[in-house]
Amino acid sequence: MACNKREESVRILVFQHIAVEHPGAFRDFLAADGVSWDAVELDAGAPIPPLDGYDALWVMGGPMDVWEEDRHPWLGPEKAAIREAVARRMPFLGVCLGHQLLADALGGRVAPGAAPEIGILEIELTPEGVRDPLFAGLAPVARCLQWHAAEVVAPPAGAVTLAASPACAVQAFRVGDKAYGIQYHVEVTPDTVPEWGALPAWPAGAREDPGRGGARGPRGPRRPGLTSPDRRHYLGPDSQPREEPRCRGSRRWMSARWTPRPPRCCGNTRRCGTATGT
Repeated sequence: MACNKREESVRILVFQHIAVEHPGAFRDFLAADGVSWDAVELDAGAPIPPLDGYDALWVMGGPMDVWEEDRHPWLGPEKAAIREAVARRMPFLGVCLGHQLLADALGGRVAPGAAPEIGILEIELTPEGVRDPLFAGLAPVARCLQWHAAEVVAPPAGAVTLAASPACAVQAFRVGDKAYGIQYHVEVTPDTVPEWGALPAWPAGAREDPGRGGARGPRGPRRPGLTSPDRRHYLGPDSQPREEPRCRGSRRWMSARWTPRPPRCCGNTRRCGTATGT
């Protein structure tokens, strides 16, 4: 029996904590590159599968906090899975809550920030971030969507801080060479702000009329303040491209941090398109 070998697709396991916080724009990149991914909706009670069989772990955002294990018991097993992934040197990407969970799971400290960061705000790469392969070629200063009230106040031992902002000293960090956390959002689609702004889990002030740069008003943080270029990029699919530097590099993460499994026969003659012979 002969079998046509093909390269096995990269598979990503994605932890989600609310339906509207998903890989977003990453989904298009994944589909274009033939990468398959399985979402586990932890807040809906979905069990965490074994990490065997997956090439990377992504952990997305959510409206809960890392210390709320009494309200969300699945946070404990999730942190254990994150520790296992890092111990395996499995490529890891945590976004927003996922960034904070990576820090907490590995012994760092997460706490409420002095004020929420909600809006289109600047982040700046540290010297280590400028040199990091994940951010290679990106502008050292960029405007990105922020939507968080807690932050990493002490990264895990041995972690390298890769980006910061005036209000949050740890906007991105790396543990080892394969585990990354980013506080800000690069997975944004035109639906992101309207969907998140409608969440009842966020303070009422976060759903007020847009202000400038997420400024904090008397009733709490306002909904993200979108300048005209920001609004065109995030909310207006028919609008002109933004003029400011944007957070890019989403696709680069797909190939920067792992080597796909070697080609092998799948063992299924119908799937593999094989021919039987003597």
